[in-house]
Amino acid sequence: MTAAQVDPRPLLEVKGLHMHFAVTEGVMRRRRIGEVKAVDGIDFAVRRGETLGLVGESGCGKTTTGRCILRLEHPTAGEILYDGVDLAKLQRKELMAMRRRIQVIFQDPYSSLNPRMKVGEIIAEPMKVHGLEPDAEKRAARVRELLGVCGLNAKFADRYPHEMSGGQRQRVGIARALALEPEFIVCDEAVSALDVSIQAQVVNLLEDLRERFGLTYLFIAHDLSVVRHLCQRVAVMYLGRIVELADNDELFDNALHPYTQALLAAVPVPDPSVEASRAFRPAVGEVPSPINPPSGCVFHPRCPIAVERCKQARPEARKVRPGHWVACHEVQ
Repeated sequence: MTAAQVDPRPLLEVKGLHMHFAVTEGVMRRRRIGEVKAVDGIDFAVRRGETLGLVGESGCGKTTTGRCILRLEHPTAGEILYDGVDLAKLQRKELMAMRRRIQVIFQDPYSSLNPRMKVGEIIAEPMKVHGLEPDAEKRAARVRELLGVCGLNAKFADRYPHEMSGGQRQRVGIARALALEPEFIVCDEAVSALDVSIQAQVVNLLEDLRERFGLTYLFIAHDLSVVRHLCQRVAVMYLGRIVELADNDELFDNALHPYTQALLAAVPVPDPSVEASRAFRPAVGEVPSPINPPSGCVFHPRCPIAVERCKQARPEARKVRPGHWVACHEVQ
């Protein structure tokens, strides 16, 4: 399925998602003294067959959003509608069935694979747990097939993870995610732990798999060059909130939110002469604490165009152009 063939119907809809973590103190008698607002009311949708990029700096809530969708965290509030079913309300048995359709590729290929299991056992385990292929010989054949699909020799099934390189381990993680024939995959910084040359290979593999199997991705990343290559639409996140969402080319060529503009301006230019001569003005100050975020617009303490209203009222996302949403009072 190409970008032109993406189904406009949403496969996943996130509405008003909040994920707050309690901050406690004390040993014998623990008491709550506050909460970390990791995700603080976000809305977005992922269409069938597309790759939606979720970008932002470390600590903005990207991974927590992905973990809520996977139900590795139970959200504080909001709806996560997957094909019309609210994942936030599912019980264990219903969730088990749904997890066949939703899988994840973790960031770290070193810690996400069990070091005591051989690669073949790691890939076969989901099929065994879900009863997808009870016959051991057929499972082994399926493992060899998945290794081939992900660009690895079938002999790797007899290796342990420590005998492989980082790129090879991440391919094993991808093969494991494909074992249950899912529709939707959360890629949580899936290439950030890899060397740049290996990143390109894995990104190309993910794109090939999307077209081959009709997959839908939520691609969580902080590397904007990877996002631009792989994603059809991009959502920009800052301190638990989505500040801008647009089609890929529209966002990179015509970013409207001051934070998005600062992010894009920080991307280095490959030409040394151009890089040396360009004027780069980074966002002033530090990212505020999610325990005590600013009132109104969370970006206003660092924003070059902030006005008094930005300190008082939280800006709602507005459609300023077809398919282009911005949460900013001053952007017209």
